[in-house]
Amino acid sequence: MGSTSISPDVIERFTAIVGEKYALRSEADLAPHLIENRGLYHGSSPLLLKPGTVEEVSAIMKLATETGTAIVPQTGNTGLVGGQTPREGKADVILSLERMSKIRDVDPVANVLVADGGAILAEVQKAAEAHGRLFPLSLGSEGSCRIGGNLSTNAGGTAVLAYGNMRQLCLGLEVVLPTGEIWDGLRRLKKDNTGYDLRDLFIGAEGTLGIVTGAVLKLFPQPLGHQVAFAGLSSVDDALAFFNLASSLCGTSLTGFELMPRFGVEITVRNIDGVRDPLETPHDWYVLIDISTSDSAETAERMMNAVLEQGFEAGLVQDAAIASSVAQQKALWHMRESMSDAQKPEGGSIKHDVSVPVSKIPHFMNEAAEAVTAAMPGARICAFGHMGDGNIHYNISQPVGADKDAFIARWHEMNHIVHGLVLAHGGSISAEHGIGQLKRDELASIRPAIEMELMRRIKRAFDPAGIMNPDKVVSL
Repeated sequence: MGSTSISPDVIERFTAIVGEKYALRSEADLAPHLIENRGLYHGSSPLLLKPGTVEEVSAIMKLATETGTAIVPQTGNTGLVGGQTPREGKADVILSLERMSKIRDVDPVANVLVADGGAILAEVQKAAEAHGRLFPLSLGSEGSCRIGGNLSTNAGGTAVLAYGNMRQLCLGLEVVLPTGEIWDGLRRLKKDNTGYDLRDLFIGAEGTLGIVTGAVLKLFPQPLGHQVAFAGLSSVDDALAFFNLASSLCGTSLTGFELMPRFGVEITVRNIDGVRDPLETPHDWYVLIDISTSDSAETAERMMNAVLEQGFEAGLVQDAAIASSVAQQKALWHMRESMSDAQKPEGGSIKHDVSVPVSKIPHFMNEAAEAVTAAMPGARICAFGHMGDGNIHYNISQPVGADKDAFIARWHEMNHIVHGLVLAHGGSISAEHGIGQLKRDELASIRPAIEMELMRRIKRAFDPAGIMNPDKVVSL
């Protein structure tokens, strides 16, 4: 599906909508938009459009439907499954929301913020903070990723444990449909039972049903107390027991609980400038604990001390360090957030973004380590992630001295092993990165036939011409 070329006349008609300045055609201008972050996908495109208004987006989509031109929405181009990358050998037109980046309104009384789909996540965080509020979504790419993409992938990040993912952080949407129609669903209501929840169809749809041009986001009071600690443990079983202990003591004040292996800490210290191991002796596993309280810093400090004290008494925690300043808190989080980048200098890395029920994490981790190393002796496992919500980034670094291309060629073999165990434990092969191109065919092979057919029916209903980010998530 999709043409391999676009006539000059059609290109001129698209260009007329946004103006010459915002219709990019040169190889140099297009190049950064044709490859995704990991380099797994390289696409082609004759044209990149940068509309400045919702009306221009609408006009582009109307023309695309009329001419049968495939449109690929792109925001920060930080996705990891090829959902934002145009197809290779096709004439997909890229539609960038880069110019549509305004914060439209902040209402601290109602605890909502309205932003354009192209608003950068870090700017949304700053706008909320300027009004004494918190927008809790936090990602390693927050300086470049944009709200439309965050919503389209139902982004999670490090604060899901306390605040939920983007589906829970959004009240309303503004969406341009593939036909060019505009749905104004920018409602600021927490309760609205008036028919089907259209909002939830677009969140997580990866741009296959429409383009998110605006959103109403939930805000929260800024915590008055905040404390971060880093603890060493001997096993994932102990980490799970420690998580249960911390959850019982802290309740909703436990805003982060991140699991990291020794190998992950070693390569982050080795490969990321300014990162150091906070503990004097090595441990097999580590957790980063984040506590936020609504009343005072003293409460957060007392709570953290109690968590660690009981962890030591129970024999779960072997050593720990508590951040003594905001700078140290940021340094601990920097270590965790840099762990993905730290894998690059180690050679090839086969990625898995999976989730399993929290209680099954130790079983899954132990079984996966055994299966992976049996299939690939010398493989170095960097399995880390959000233990509190069951999301593990189960990454495999190549054996020392191995050929990178030969290692990467075994990507699907390793996926089959890891995903098989994930499914056996009732988990998901995509926790927060989405499906895109990378997992599209695998999704179709593991989901019930009726589920895939329902997805195709929804896709056909919203996109009868089949032009909206085609061949992503589902194939028609």
